[in-house]
Amino acid sequence: MGARPVSVLRWRPMRAEDIDGVVDVARTAFPDHFEARACFAERFALFAPGCFVLADPVTAGVKGYLVAYPWPLGAIPPLDSLLGTLPDEREAFYLHDLALHPDARGLGHAGPAVRRLFKGLRALGGQEVALVSVNDTLAFWRGQGFAAVAADDALRRKLSSYGPDARYMRRAI
Repeated sequence: MGARPVSVLRWRPMRAEDIDGVVDVARTAFPDHFEARACFAERFALFAPGCFVLADPVTAGVKGYLVAYPWPLGAIPPLDSLLGTLPDEREAFYLHDLALHPDARGLGHAGPAVRRLFKGLRALGGQEVALVSVNDTLAFWRGQGFAAVAADDALRRKLSSYGPDARYMRRAI
């Protein structure tokens, strides 16, 4: 009996067949903000260059994902909703999710995903990325160069659906 070869998780571009694995990771990572499979499939279909998975190259099992797409600064897409279309402008982007399965957390996988995304968006002419920090991730995002932005009343109302610790953050690419 030979031992199964040890593999290392790697970030790679998302493929359509990864969507079910992405949904499984999302269910674990965001139990209070779960989004339907259709949301992930649509975001991938609309902007594949902003979609990545952390996967085992031997089993192809998804252990993490990152989803980003063009979106106006100061706007937050509604949770668990289809977007329909994306803006034509490619200067501002929204980092919708960065999630890791519990088995993959704390191993240094998140930072490389952000760097990979920024490299790709820079090549597309991107100038700024925004996100909503949830689940006590403010310190992580600050460590990635993001800064919290003061929210006006409209933005505060939108953020309230993300929970009490939600913060809108931005970073230049």
